[in-house]
Amino acid sequence: MTSPGLDTRLDRIGTDGRYVIVPMDHGITLGAVTGLKDIESTIDAVTRGGADAVLTQKGIAPRVHPNKNGAGYIVHVNASTVIGPDANDKRMTATVEEAIRAGADAVSLHINVGSKYEPKQLEDLSQLTADASRFGIPVLAMAYARGPDVEGDDPEALGHAVRLAEEVGADIVKTGYSGDADSFEHVVESTRLPVVIAGGSRGTDRETLEMVRGAMDGGGAGVSMGRSIFQHEEPEAIARAVAGVVHEDLSTDEALEVSGLALEI
Repeated sequence: MTSPGLDTRLDRIGTDGRYVIVPMDHGITLGAVTGLKDIESTIDAVTRGGADAVLTQKGIAPRVHPNKNGAGYIVHVNASTVIGPDANDKRMTATVEEAIRAGADAVSLHINVGSKYEPKQLEDLSQLTADASRFGIPVLAMAYARGPDVEGDDPEALGHAVRLAEEVGADIVKTGYSGDADSFEHVVESTRLPVVIAGGSRGTDRETLEMVRGAMDGGGAGVSMGRSIFQHEEPEAIARAVAGVVHEDLSTDEALEVSGLALEI
């Protein structure tokens, strides 16, 4: 059920129901990798390029607000590290109240559907949506198909993951890309929530934009794309290109050209 507060906050993190979100919570997972040491400059660049919102853990909020150029802000509320026992074992790092105090317009949580940690993460997501609904705070569920018997790009598994997010009360869902527009239609049709895709590891600019174009052609609502944007040599330019595909329905070639990345192969 929507409310004026929920709708207003959704508008802050998107544009006309489409979303270009740049998650930069990777510092807790990977450390201060390229693009995150001077996170202030990266946030400034991607939001000047057209990102609707940025996403971090709660402790980075003071570095976000002075540099986000009026864009929305999402606080991620669970995490793990690559040097810990199991990177799929995401544990809670923030509450809705803490996110609100940090100035968040929305909260997000990662769940690995199909992993041995799914039951606890499902409980965490359910509790988060219940807490967030009290305050009219949108919840972005990062629902991935990940587990010993799950293929991460299988449209059936991805469709199950996004439906799980809706069933538990999320407002937006992020998941992996199935590889082509036709199969991604099944993922999108599995839920009435807006579905945005993850970026994963960096590819070429053309590969990144072709993936975004395919997701949009399959009915997607945008992207929540981290390393492909914040680790780019020109984060403002790639953000502008991605935003062009999502918000202006540009082709891959048009997005490369308007962003000044046309010579990138």
